[in-house]
Amino acid sequence: MLKTDAIIIGAGPCGLSAAIHLQRIGLDVLLIEKGSIVNSIHRYPTHQTFFSSSMKLSIGNIPFITAKDKPQRNDALVYYRTVAELEQLTINSDETVLSVEKTNNVFHLRTDKAEYEAPYVVAATGYYDQPNRLEAVGADLPHVHHYFKEAHPYFQKNVVVIGGKNSAVDAALELERAGANVTVVYRGSSYSPSVKPWILPGFESLVNNGKIRMIFQASVDEITSESVRIRSGAGIDVIPSDAVFAMIGYHPDYNLLGSMGIQLEQDSGCPIFNEETMETSVEGLYIAGVIAAGNNANSIFIENGRHHGEAIAYSISEKMKAKC
Repeated sequence: MLKTDAIIIGAGPCGLSAAIHLQRIGLDVLLIEKGSIVNSIHRYPTHQTFFSSSMKLSIGNIPFITAKDKPQRNDALVYYRTVAELEQLTINSDETVLSVEKTNNVFHLRTDKAEYEAPYVVAATGYYDQPNRLEAVGADLPHVHHYFKEAHPYFQKNVVVIGGKNSAVDAALELERAGANVTVVYRGSSYSPSVKPWILPGFESLVNNGKIRMIFQASVDEITSESVRIRSGAGIDVIPSDAVFAMIGYHPDYNLLGSMGIQLEQDSGCPIFNEETMETSVEGLYIAGVIAAGNNANSIFIENGRHHGEAIAYSISEKMKAKC
C-alpha cells in the first residue's frame, strides 16, 4: 500500500496543473493516468491546431513558446512533457483506477496495478475517452470510428462524417484534401455556431461547390459495411461508404465519478461541487478540468480548467492550516 499526500486521477493539462500547484504547497503528489501523459491530446488528429494561443494553454506559469500564435498538436505534446520534467511530476501512466473509497478520512484507491492511500484526491479524468454512442443499427461495425487521426488512408474512398461541430468539420476538411468523397450528415438545421470562425468559410465554399456533400436535419437509421441509410426532410437516402466517422461528442466517465460518491445533477450531468474550491460533497475529493462541465463540454477548456489547480491548492492549504 503506497501512501502519499494527494492523488490526481488523470494526467491531462488540468491534472498536471493541479499537481504543480499542490507540489508548490509542499505536498507529495502522484498522478495516475490510464493512458499516456496528456492522452487526449495524443489522440487528436495529427494536423490538429488549437483554438487558443499558446499563452492560454500554458500551466504553472511556465511559458509555452511557439513560432505561430496557435500551436499544433505536436507543439502541445512537447510542451506538456517538458513541464512534467521541469516540475519533476510523478506520473504512473498506463494504469487504470478501478475504485476510490473513503474510510476514516483517508481515500483508498485501487488500480489494475496497485493500491494507494491519500487524504486528498483530485479527479481530472476529462471526457475524451468516453464517446457518445451513435444510436443506429450497425453503429458498432469495425469501420465506424469515433476518433479521426489522419485522412491519407481514405484517398478515393467514400466517407460519411456524422456531426456538424468542430471535430466533424475538421475531419471533413482533411478528408476532402486527401481526395476522399465526403458526405457530412448533421441533425442541425444550419452550421453550428461553435465551429471555428476561421475555418467555416472554407468549409461552406467546398459545400457550395459540390466538393463536400452536406445534409442538414438528418439522422442515421442504419450503417452497413457498404452504406449509410439516413432520414431527412427529403426522405430516405442511402449513401455509399467505406468508412464512417461518428464525431458526435464525448462525455465524462459517470460510473467512476458516481462510484467515488460524487453527486451529479440529473439533467446536466454536472458534478455538484463548490465553484470556489472545486471540492465535491465528499470532503477532500476535488474535481478539475472539463468534467466540471458535465454534458456541456463546450464551457470548460484547458484555458479555464488550468486554473482549477490553484483553487484546489488554496483550499487544501487552508485545511492544513486549520489542522495545525
